[in-house]
Amino acid sequence: MILTQYYEERGQLVAEARSVLDGLADDASATEVKAAEERHDTIMAKVDTLDKKIEREERMAAAERTEEERRSRQRPNGRDGSAPAIDQPNEDEERSEDERHAEYRDAFYAMLASGGDHSALSNEQRALLRVGYVENKSEQRTQTAGTPSAGGYTVPTTLASKIVEVMKDWGPMYDPGITDEMVTSSGNPFDLPTNDDTGNTGESLAEGADLTDDGSGDLEFGEVSLAAFTRATPWLKISFELLQDSAFNLEAFIARKIGERLGRLANAELTVGAGGANAARGVVVASTAGKTAAAQAAIAADEVIDLQHSVNAAYRRSPQCRFMFADTTLAVLRKLKDGQGNYLWQMGDVRVGAPDLIHGKPYSVNDDVPAIAAGAKSILFGDFSRYTVRKVGSPLIGTVRERFWPKVGLAGLIRFDGDLTDAAAIKALQQAAA
Repeated sequence: MILTQYYEERGQLVAEARSVLDGLADDASATEVKAAEERHDTIMAKVDTLDKKIEREERMAAAERTEEERRSRQRPNGRDGSAPAIDQPNEDEERSEDERHAEYRDAFYAMLASGGDHSALSNEQRALLRVGYVENKSEQRTQTAGTPSAGGYTVPTTLASKIVEVMKDWGPMYDPGITDEMVTSSGNPFDLPTNDDTGNTGESLAEGADLTDDGSGDLEFGEVSLAAFTRATPWLKISFELLQDSAFNLEAFIARKIGERLGRLANAELTVGAGGANAARGVVVASTAGKTAAAQAAIAADEVIDLQHSVNAAYRRSPQCRFMFADTTLAVLRKLKDGQGNYLWQMGDVRVGAPDLIHGKPYSVNDDVPAIAAGAKSILFGDFSRYTVRKVGSPLIGTVRERFWPKVGLAGLIRFDGDLTDAAAIKALQQAAA
């Protein structure tokens, strides 16, 4: 199996990179050290490339399993050898969620294949697009109903999942496995209460004494308000022929292109957004300095450890506690050793889902986090589940025909906001000022 080969090759490359640095003598010259570090970086670049191959293969395997499951559900299974009818169900028979979703999905792709020409759709298909598909009783997927004039429609569930999956690939801040996700059906301002009670404790009580009643034990609440900022991609123009070609994987194409663009946009804003009335407050902006580096353009191993311990142990126990930094910063951290000569970077085991670690904690590479430079917050550490990303419904896709004829224009739209709801949860390593 090709994944097994990739796993073995990765382990060999990491061992080789370790030996390059470990082979340096204590009295090695600056030239020898530089040459060894360049060799180390070259090998680790191969590791990074291999990681991407492994990720693609794992995703492909998962996609193949999903597709096989879908096909198995659609295989004939009736007594007469027919498949379940979803196009013309018995009016007296209540349709299942899968059937309702399949109908909406068929109408959505028929709309795209016609280049957004609603006159080419049946009355039933147009009605389905106007109403949208209700995923569950508490959330209607179409918050803004699509109309022929606007051409905006909530994407089917499977396509939405693929778009969000690609968005995760372009940055971790939109990933509900890293940050806290809150999905709402409307875009009204949403207020979240905050409280920091870490400075309070109990007290000893002498026999017969009264409890303290001076207000010092009262809880103090703050508030974080999350809006719903609308962000859209530029027009994506594709040929009319591709839309009509049944052999063309339309779903994968749209998911990849729209997802990449939305992912770059959302991750950047959730990382370094200025906050306020017009943008999300990014995690870099919201975090406070837990450690200030001695240098403007370098990081010491002890400083990384100090940053880690500037965050309370209660947050460090969270499964979503991690480091976050740019890829160029990762290249620096891979070479650092602690006082006992152990590397801070430790290789995980991708075969069992064990991630690579920095001083015992996982990390996420986010190239929107500032690189190492004077005054920059180059490393974040803490419990990222305390950063809440508010999402409104699912992505929308709009279509335009006449403007780009004979091509068809597609654009994606999302609504979101984000903020750090607990200022003590995530701290930053800040480089020395210029």
